[in-house]
Amino acid sequence: MIQKKLAIFLGALLLLLFSSSLLAQENAMQAMGKANAKVAKAASRKNHWEGPSEGPKLQTKKRIVFIGGDMVNTVIADLFKGTKEAAALAGWEVLLIDCRGACYQGAPVINQAIGMKPDGIILAGVDATTQAKGFAKAQEKKIPVVGWHSLSKPGPVEGLFADIGYNPREAAQIAALYGVTEANSRTGMVILTDNSTPYLAAKSAAIVEIIKQCENCRLLSVEEFVLPDTANKFQILMEDLVKRFGSRWTHAIAVNDAYFDLMEKPSVATIIAGNKLKGMAAGDGSTSAYVRLHNPNSVQIGTIPEPVNLEGWQLVDELNRAFSGVAPTGFSMPVHLVTDQNLAFDGGAKNMFEPENDYRNQYKKYWFPKN
Repeated sequence: MIQKKLAIFLGALLLLLFSSSLLAQENAMQAMGKANAKVAKAASRKNHWEGPSEGPKLQTKKRIVFIGGDMVNTVIADLFKGTKEAAALAGWEVLLIDCRGACYQGAPVINQAIGMKPDGIILAGVDATTQAKGFAKAQEKKIPVVGWHSLSKPGPVEGLFADIGYNPREAAQIAALYGVTEANSRTGMVILTDNSTPYLAAKSAAIVEIIKQCENCRLLSVEEFVLPDTANKFQILMEDLVKRFGSRWTHAIAVNDAYFDLMEKPSVATIIAGNKLKGMAAGDGSTSAYVRLHNPNSVQIGTIPEPVNLEGWQLVDELNRAFSGVAPTGFSMPVHLVTDQNLAFDGGAKNMFEPENDYRNQYKKYWFPKN
């Protein structure tokens, strides 16, 4: 079934990438093949470990402060659970600061974490650029900080030992490419974006870039709706879009699943029911998104889920490397695309992305060496 979906994708992708008649046919076929391979890889089973195979022994009895951008976000909440699961193996204490979406107001939240006398700090879903003063104080006290979705791309930066997660541009590109597979002369696209952090802004820009290249896509509007804005504001936005575009609006591509959570609310669902929308999210694989993908009548037809339990283990691994004076891994899980065609694998039956790549034992091999 996935192969059938990808076959449909080829026709749309040809229109997307090669609308100019001046391009040679052989060049078109080469690029089409590369793009097809990229999407096919994203949709494939994640049952092979592609992460680190060696590293320092896991140190014991550390105190970690986990700063969550908003723990109402189930993805960040699940990341916290994965972190605690891995940390418990070495008797680490994991303390929580829940910013409730307000980490950027007032003094850097890292200062609050430092006051809790930690050995290390995790910054989850918080813009690193707002925490410069806090980073300086953490460095002064030799407290390593690792992030999740804190930068516009994964990797180390001044003050941050490592930032993990998908490359946001790659995640957005896969989402956008999949979203145009059904593009035809009647396709009307609305893009729902959020530029409140560098990570989300990078996603937004990549989605817009891809859709603007799609000859068969009518880009009706790019709407910035910053979460967590109220559901009432979202209802007003939906009313406005339906009034402006009517039945011309057929597809929605959003930076994450939360927009489709709002579309499910009865007051909003009634407004958009006549459009028979199809929607694609560029993250993050929430439980509610998986439930929607199991429902053939749902607006949402795909998501780009992150393996947050695995990433919780990776956060512990990166902190342990910092404690041990070892360089960060630079590891980022390959982007995964989930649709109704591959829900049977990699945790889909449990409404989550849980790669079947034995990551727990892969980390334990060098965390707890037998010799």
